[in-house]
Amino acid sequence: MNPSPHRYSDAERAAISRVIRERRDVRCFLPDPVDPETLAHILACAHAAPSVGLSQPWRFVRITNPDLRARIYSLVEQERLRTADALGPRRAEFLRLKVEGIRECGELFVVGLVQGGSREIFGRRTLPEMDLASVACAIENLWLAARAEGLGVGWVSLFDPLALGELLGCPAEVRPVAVLCVGHVAEFDPGPRLAIDQWRQPRPLTELLYENRWPAGTP
Repeated sequence: MNPSPHRYSDAERAAISRVIRERRDVRCFLPDPVDPETLAHILACAHAAPSVGLSQPWRFVRITNPDLRARIYSLVEQERLRTADALGPRRAEFLRLKVEGIRECGELFVVGLVQGGSREIFGRRTLPEMDLASVACAIENLWLAARAEGLGVGWVSLFDPLALGELLGCPAEVRPVAVLCVGHVAEFDPGPRLAIDQWRQPRPLTELLYENRWPAGTP
């Protein structure tokens, strides 16, 4: 079978595969500032993401105020301790993990989800979660574009959305879903940090790929 005439070159396909394989959830950053043109580029890549019904439900709040950054860190730290308590026997093990780089990263963003409600029906009448899926696509675009530029990104989810929304003055229909740390790094880990730290190991695709029906007794 002949390849599609729309297929990218070998070098281009190899670059795409490489950036996907080498994307990492980064927790350790250098304090160096991010070049404004590079920052604009990765945000433009995020904004090019697909969205259900072309709703573009993402909003990016760039945090430039040091006091506000410190208050966001405080919210994350409170939730980190609550999460540790909820983990019971693994509490001490969890507390040894570094789960954010809010104080060190060159750029900090909070990503808000504009929840469509009854206004957005196209593509989400039966799956309203598609709003969140669309925002996740935008974050992944930013993540991959940043990695191609040699920048690290860390997605922090340890926070109370209501408390963070109140801190940022978000309207009722906007829910913060991510704190993104973006910046320069000394090096990229060879694999997922949680796997390196022996918290959890990734499962192979063969265990997660089914055909025609869900295998009985499989979660």
